[in-house]
This record gives sequence, C-alpha cells and structure tokens, in this order.
Amino acid sequence: MEEAGMTSADIKRFYDQHVKPLSAVDRRQLLELLQRELEIETDNHQHSILELEGLGAEIWHGIDAQMYVDHLRSEWDHRP
Repeated sequence: MEEAGMTSADIKRFYDQHVKPLSAVDRRQLLELLQRELEIETDNHQHSILELEGLGAEIWHGIDAQMYVDHLRSEWDHRP
C-alpha cells in the first residue's frame, strides 16, 4: 500500500538531515539513482504516427473525396 506523500517541509527536513551532509560525489550518485528511477516510472511508450490510421474515419463516411476537394477548390475563387 502506498503511503501519503511528504510535505515540502518534510522533504526539506529530510534533505537537510540526510542528503546535504553527503559528499558531492555521493549526492551526484543519489541524483543519478533518482533520475533513473523516475525515468522508469515516467517512461512513456513512444507512439507511431501509424497508430492514428483510420482515426475519425466515420466522419468521412458517405462523402466523396473528389467532390469534397472540388468544393474546397471552388471556394478559393471567392476568398479575398
């Protein structure tokens, strides 16, 4: 079961007591460890543009593509 998060004051106190006294090398190692852990937790799946194929196809159902393009082109003549 996940515990409730720490307050900002709790985090500051933890930092002052446990992290700040560490050497620069140890703090850097801790930072790298936290960074790797956060990257794992927030690793977003890379999506492919191909996953969008067919999305929204239902809005074009029954519409002739050539007629649609012809209509758009006819509007060009009336634009300022």
